[in-house]
Amino acid sequence: MILNITPKNRIEAELTEIDKFLNITMSENPEEALMRGNSLAVYVARTGKMLADAKYWLDEAMKSEVLETLRETAKDSKITAKAVNALIDSLCKEERFLVNWCERNNRTATHQLSWCVTVISKAKEEMKMAGMANNGRR
Repeated sequence: MILNITPKNRIEAELTEIDKFLNITMSENPEEALMRGNSLAVYVARTGKMLADAKYWLDEAMKSEVLETLRETAKDSKITAKAVNALIDSLCKEERFLVNWCERNNRTATHQLSWCVTVISKAKEEMKMAGMANNGRR
């Protein structure tokens, strides 16, 4: 099986660009919501893929030779499993950061996409109501 895993440095670069987009405040203009929603749908999919890739890198880091040696050494000493896990977590902090950032951007894009749908639905309802009001005046 050939894996198409995004390199860690590219995940970080893409997340930086996506994060800039997600931090833009949208107006309640339905045309803007439609355009932004199109971009958000792509970002939801992309951040989902990057999340899987970031988890791959985290898994790779956690099963590295260094960490395996640390686990074996800990078995022979009196270090608690909790202490070993805390140490391993600290050694994998960059990979864990990418996982957390991917999750945050994915959730944010998903919520913003829902907001776009709400804005568009509101505009449709307002047009429908305006049409009813205009039909009643004739």
